[in-house]
Amino acid sequence: MSTSSFTTLFLVAVLAGLAVRIPLALRHARHVSAHRNAVPPAFATAIGLDAHRKAADYTVARVHLGLVDLLVSTVWLLILTLGGGLQALFDLSAGVLDAGSLGQGVAFLTLVAVASWLVDLPLGLYRSFVLEARFGFNRLTPRLFVADTLKGALLAALIGLPLLAGALWLMGAMGERWWLWVWAAWLGFNLLAMLIYPSFIAPLFNRFQPLEDGDLKTRIEALMTRCGFRLSGLFVMDGSKRSAHGNAYFTGFGGSRRIVFFDTLLEKLDPAEVEAVLAHELGHYHHHHLWKRLAVIGTGSLAFFALLGALAQQGWFFTGLGMTATGAAPTLVLFSLALPVFTFPLTPLMSHWSRRHEFEADAYAARQAPAASLISALVKLYRDNASTLTPDPLYSRVYDSHPPAAVRIARLEAAAR
Repeated sequence: MSTSSFTTLFLVAVLAGLAVRIPLALRHARHVSAHRNAVPPAFATAIGLDAHRKAADYTVARVHLGLVDLLVSTVWLLILTLGGGLQALFDLSAGVLDAGSLGQGVAFLTLVAVASWLVDLPLGLYRSFVLEARFGFNRLTPRLFVADTLKGALLAALIGLPLLAGALWLMGAMGERWWLWVWAAWLGFNLLAMLIYPSFIAPLFNRFQPLEDGDLKTRIEALMTRCGFRLSGLFVMDGSKRSAHGNAYFTGFGGSRRIVFFDTLLEKLDPAEVEAVLAHELGHYHHHHLWKRLAVIGTGSLAFFALLGALAQQGWFFTGLGMTATGAAPTLVLFSLALPVFTFPLTPLMSHWSRRHEFEADAYAARQAPAASLISALVKLYRDNASTLTPDPLYSRVYDSHPPAAVRIARLEAAAR
């Protein structure tokens, strides 16, 4: 392939993505706005009109901000690639360190990461301190934001930089099959991160306290016994210091598995509802969804790393994306920037697969706890998190990892009957 052909292909893929994503977002916003003044009948007794309008306005505001984010990120992508931004950053790092050396490669990747973070920063601040605050969800203070940023930077330096250096070293030392070694290292790190994150990384950002004895803990322990599920602990996280949104999640695997409840979730749901939500999460483990996803991600990433190994040998891959420099670091950064452009068509397939998993987890929950409790919990979470009850169907099929509220509730009601 020639340089000009690949450049044209890249631009066509970028523009095609915009031609799909922008109309979909606008369609979604129009659909939500058109249904703003009428609560769907299935929710009329549980969610008031004011709450429904708030959810509609919140959704539309997020869509509009997402469009701005999409345009900014696309312009930044083109500046980095065809605009010569990456080459300028490479030259800057090469002016201080020996070009092609391990240190220069790490410095180059660090400059790209820092520059991209600075570009994303204004919209990130607006999202938290303006949009989320406008709808009553933001509890993040400027001081906490700075603290989170410094902790994140420190972790990136202590963990990320050695990983980058290791990947660059493998690319230079392992011959033609270097991509297989890098893939194995990448997969191993992700599995290790799942193991150590709950105990060592998450506590740097939040406080975790064991769930107190009481009706809720008794219910959960009984549910665990029924499901034959073992874990290392039940914890409550101070999620309220950043956001009013409620949530719960599993983390870790093997002996490090734990259940974490946001304190905001426990404030909103009664014990029977929390038990039902937890039964849903247990459904994901019962159906091995985590391992299925890891298998797909592992297999897919192997194919992508093999592709990366092939592209690293092609001069048009570099010059077609605006770089005259070649080598390990340019290969990694160009591939990471170009890959999402070409894999966007996979989004509906992954969303569909995720929604199937949610239905399976709901069905499992309805067998382990009253379906009515899960329904009432979901309705409260839709209301309190300002989740729209009326998404555009096409938009939902493309993007949503969870089924639309009306469809999900209807299936649970059928299970209850």
